[in-house]
Amino acid sequence: MSKFNKVEVLEKAEKDLAAVTDQYVSRLVKELQGTDFWKLRRAYSPGIQEYIEAATFCCFCKNGTLLELDEINKTLLPLNDPSLHPLQINVLDYLLGLADLTGELMRLAIGRISDGELEYAEKICRFVRDIYRELTLVAPLMDDNSDMKTKMDVMLQSVMKIENACFSVHVRGSEYIPLIGTDDPSSFLVGVPDIEL
Repeated sequence: MSKFNKVEVLEKAEKDLAAVTDQYVSRLVKELQGTDFWKLRRAYSPGIQEYIEAATFCCFCKNGTLLELDEINKTLLPLNDPSLHPLQINVLDYLLGLADLTGELMRLAIGRISDGELEYAEKICRFVRDIYRELTLVAPLMDDNSDMKTKMDVMLQSVMKIENACFSVHVRGSEYIPLIGTDDPSSFLVGVPDIEL
């Protein structure tokens, strides 16, 4: 996705996400609703984390904001039988999905830098840094969850990759040497004619 095809790509992503919700998430809701679904969490958790990653990534790309757990769970309510206890995504799966989101955002930021959109990459960097900082407050409370420990390490790597990429562009930008024959008034080459081959 680039700034030139953003609308088209987001429309397709939203349709794909809706299709996943209708085909797979609704089936999961129907199968688990009315059961002690928390006992079966390990079986469906990886798929839910991927779903969280996709939904939050789509929201960030469209609005520049974080899709919250309450908002996701509201979209699941119509899939539930109103006479039964509704299946809702729990906080742990949401946080694990957010951890995965940061990897996608890192790839988006690097792509934006290569497209010359440093400001957007810096916005992503701040956003990912905020998620990481908030999760560092929660992760120690999850002593028994090795998935979160692993994902925190990977998330820190994503933050560092974005920061390093943004920093490198700033450093290279300050070392930029204008081309011969430039009209840049700060260049020592002002007035030097272009070389003709």
